[in-house]
Amino acid sequence: MKRAVYAGTFDPVTLGHLDIIERSSKIFDELIVAVAENKEKFPLFSLNERIEMIEKSVKSRKVKVEGFSDLLVDFAERKNAKIIIKGLRAMSDFEYEFQQSSINRNLNKEIESFYVMTNEKFFYLSSSIVKEIASLKGNVSMFVPSIAEKKLKEKFR
Repeated sequence: MKRAVYAGTFDPVTLGHLDIIERSSKIFDELIVAVAENKEKFPLFSLNERIEMIEKSVKSRKVKVEGFSDLLVDFAERKNAKIIIKGLRAMSDFEYEFQQSSINRNLNKEIESFYVMTNEKFFYLSSSIVKEIASLKGNVSMFVPSIAEKKLKEKFR
């Protein structure tokens, strides 16, 4: 079985993230969406809220959603996943992800990175931009699934 991990903070999950999840789930037998606890980023949503938003937004039974707080390569190894999915929007993403992949390869030579370019309609999209728009009471419905839109409205009442 080919199992892959797609990790991120997903604060909140965007349509760009869902694009990567959907397309990756067609390539692998199982895809684990690994939601990083990452308290250094001070997420707007709790780990459980972020997991819930993804679970309610993904249709495929091949996709599992789990939180993690350790090294990504350790999480992948625990889950018997040999592939880490890296979503790319722009060259700046590639530089950062290339560095992370190199570090991960040094930590665990059995795990490979698999790069997926996001759909061009999501090149500009990030969770940070979505949160900024929502905080200013802007419409985010074209950027996030409905569950995330609802939760953003609740946070920024």
